[in-house]
Amino acid sequence: MSTTHEKRRRQRKPSLGAKQTAAPAKKTASPEPDLRAAEKLALALLAIPGRSGEEAGVRRFIVDALRRAGAAASAIRGDQAHRQTPLAGEVGNLVFRLPGTLRGPRRMLMAHMDTVPLCVGSKPVVKGQFVHAASPRTGLGADDRAGCAVVLTAALEILRRRLPHPPLTFLWLVQEEVGLYGARHANKSLLGQPKLAFNWDGGSAEKLTIGATGAFRLEIAIEGIASHAGGAPEQGVSAITIAGLAIADLQRDGWLGDVRKGDERGTSNIGVIHGGAATNVVTDRVELKAEARSHNPIFRRAILEAIAQAFRTAAGAVCNIVGASGKVTIDSRQDYESFRLSEDEPCVRAAAAAVRSTGGEPFTFVSNGGLDANWLTARGIPTVTLGCGQLHVHTVSEQLDLVEFRRACRIALRLATGTEERPSE
Repeated sequence: MSTTHEKRRRQRKPSLGAKQTAAPAKKTASPEPDLRAAEKLALALLAIPGRSGEEAGVRRFIVDALRRAGAAASAIRGDQAHRQTPLAGEVGNLVFRLPGTLRGPRRMLMAHMDTVPLCVGSKPVVKGQFVHAASPRTGLGADDRAGCAVVLTAALEILRRRLPHPPLTFLWLVQEEVGLYGARHANKSLLGQPKLAFNWDGGSAEKLTIGATGAFRLEIAIEGIASHAGGAPEQGVSAITIAGLAIADLQRDGWLGDVRKGDERGTSNIGVIHGGAATNVVTDRVELKAEARSHNPIFRRAILEAIAQAFRTAAGAVCNIVGASGKVTIDSRQDYESFRLSEDEPCVRAAAAAVRSTGGEPFTFVSNGGLDANWLTARGIPTVTLGCGQLHVHTVSEQLDLVEFRRACRIALRLATGTEERPSE
């Protein structure tokens, strides 16, 4: 590019999302978001159906809001993560990038778009400081539409008010609830190499989740031998009996539920059992789905082996009259690896400062559930997770605490503008 062309280019008013020349950071006051507008965004997002794999409507809402606020179409991108997931999805992750108007490392703000199936059909109702679903049979979906609203609010405030900011990436992820697949398969080349990443999910706005457990999923197939349950039961091998023996042994030996062996801790669960078609047939096939979790990868493997051994032993123990026994096939795959950030990690320090700047007192937490932060951190982007007021998630009693949600919006805008250690406007 010639020098003359560059001078002319700088005289034009840049479109939002186009490349801009960064200036040194100035110690301006922290901006405050329009909290009433943020609440309207949250209510609108809560009302959009969008369980895992069906996030197209949510993504369309976010894109439309960004475009109305002046975002350049070229700055809004989608990836193909949904084409790499076990669950066929409508759309991939949504990425919106802004070049910095201030010098500094790129920051990323993120949340996931999907909800659990219980929340489909949610009609949010405000009662005092809380939002809940109108129907007693429906979840609210604040996990994680509230997080989507927090991240979108920060992006819209910057766009509409042209607030100074470091380089920014905003990321809305798919298929978190079914295995963190959006984060696992996110196209890193679209993210712009962020150095500090902030994820909004469940809990208090003051909670900083700096670590989470790792998990494996298992699919267990038991093959028995079918026979007539009344005429020749002795010729059959019941796959249901094999499953029952294995589960009983795991429970007796302390390998199901809250698993504690010496100083090691973990959890396991058999959550799905399917088999059998009639009471007069000895069932010849049962399929189970299970999981094992632990912060310690070695102990997690021990839980997996205990589950596998229990089913293999049970299969050998159930025989028919001629000594034939059943068979067990076990497939396992890693859902996500555990992680633990230092409290000195730059993203953790920035998040703590942002919480304090709003009058809150940050506290760190290590989760026994998985987060999109598991995969982002594993892929080289250390990510701290903050809450935004979701309560009783994945239940019909789910609520959104608007006081916490408002604080989360203020925290997010401070982090997006790099003003977490400055006074408010």
